[in-house]
Amino acid sequence: MLEFKFDTQLLIEGHDLDEDVINDYFTTNFKGDCLLAVGDDELIKIHYHTNEPWKVLEYCASLGEIYDVVVENMERQEQGLHG
Repeated sequence: MLEFKFDTQLLIEGHDLDEDVINDYFTTNFKGDCLLAVGDDELIKIHYHTNEPWKVLEYCASLGEIYDVVVENMERQEQGLHG
């Protein structure tokens, strides 16, 4: 059984994005692991394992336009089912 079952990935397109600020917000406000927040001031790639992907999406949408959103249930994948 996984502690955090949703693999959440997306891109944020915006202005004056700061991967360090985003990283700090995630670690302070969300429960999860395997955080990756990389990019530049106009495009950030997010990868995060959490049980509350809707909170991640809501926050990221507040920063800019989000797209290429993927939320996969890793427990289903582990069981050989479609995630």
